[in-house]
Amino acid sequence: MAFENGEWIMCGLDWNDPYRIRTWQELINWVKEIGFLPFFANGVPGFSAEEHVSPLFWWTGDPEQDPWEWRELIAASHQVAYGKFFGGKAGFISLDWLPVFANCRRDGYDFDSRWEDGLAGQREKRIMDLLTGRDEDGDMTFPDIQILSTDLKKQAGFGKGKEKNFPGITTSLQMQTYLVITAFRRRKNKRGLAYGMPVSILQPPEALWGYEAVTAAYEEKPAESWQKIFDHVRKEFPDGSETEILKLIGRKPV
Repeated sequence: MAFENGEWIMCGLDWNDPYRIRTWQELINWVKEIGFLPFFANGVPGFSAEEHVSPLFWWTGDPEQDPWEWRELIAASHQVAYGKFFGGKAGFISLDWLPVFANCRRDGYDFDSRWEDGLAGQREKRIMDLLTGRDEDGDMTFPDIQILSTDLKKQAGFGKGKEKNFPGITTSLQMQTYLVITAFRRRKNKRGLAYGMPVSILQPPEALWGYEAVTAAYEEKPAESWQKIFDHVRKEFPDGSETEILKLIGRKPV
């Protein structure tokens, strides 16, 4: 995607190209096959959904053809994880690779441990406290709590005259895989009528797929998980430079 002469120019394949991804389910299948994938084109050639769909129907609102609409359907399907995972920008991770990313990005820390060791701030904790629960021993649990991000922002104390940078904090929590986007819904007015653009719902991945599944790679060192991610990108997209890959996946944990 490039911004030229005041408009966005999308990459993509010709409509008749046999390799063009034609439906949101086809995109899910490719994410499962490839393992993980940024949404938009980036510095690694071919490593995006954008480059493998048609550029003709972006932001048309057509759920059959518009990849922007597909992301809502994919997030709600829970067949793969969707969120801001690559250089702070959107992308998809298969459920097979999600534990590898969680182990790497969390650097061996559940959020509680990160907070206790002073590695998470008060703003992060306010958000996570709203989206998790506690058992009798005080340990974090992951009930199915669904809050529109607009409401989450208010409830966590962000806004005019209050805490700042809600988008940056939630992006950071997604990059660390403590949160994923699980759905999009429109807000409702006092009469219960939907209005405006769809708003994201953020949840811990454990709320969808369970703690055991998400943390299945915790037995290996975070650096080993990172190496798997890096080597996989290098293998599948050999034209990408190390510098560009690192912009997307981050640097190797120490």
